[in-house]
Amino acid sequence: MLKILERRARRIAAGSGAAAVVVLGSPLLAAAAPAQVTAPVQPYATVTSQSGLNERQYPSTDSSVVNILEYQDQVGLRCKVRAQTIAGNDVWYLLRDTQAWISAGYVVRTGTVPYCKDIQVNRLTHTPQATDAMG
Repeated sequence: MLKILERRARRIAAGSGAAAVVVLGSPLLAAAAPAQVTAPVQPYATVTSQSGLNERQYPSTDSSVVNILEYQDQVGLRCKVRAQTIAGNDVWYLLRDTQAWISAGYVVRTGTVPYCKDIQVNRLTHTPQATDAMG
């Protein structure tokens, strides 16, 4: 819950800062230009569930809820896997900025999301530890 409140406070602060800059720069533009919210870098997902969406520790409803996203929140996506089917969709996304999963059944995706098996192999095989282990 604290994470959600912090996110809301950051959005409000960002919007207020943008408006303050406009007001100082040109009073006429302040009335015409509302604060703009920018979308995260692609790929990202937008929550479509009116009641919000649980971020989970693993790609399953049996897994612990680590955060709750609100309707129309946008989050960056790192990769996807096929797991438990939710709302007719068996795709789960690993979030870019945190170790949490969301079901694709309650979001709209923007951009192309690679499978986790494809990106995890590259990360592991190109580390100094992996190179040393290979001999």
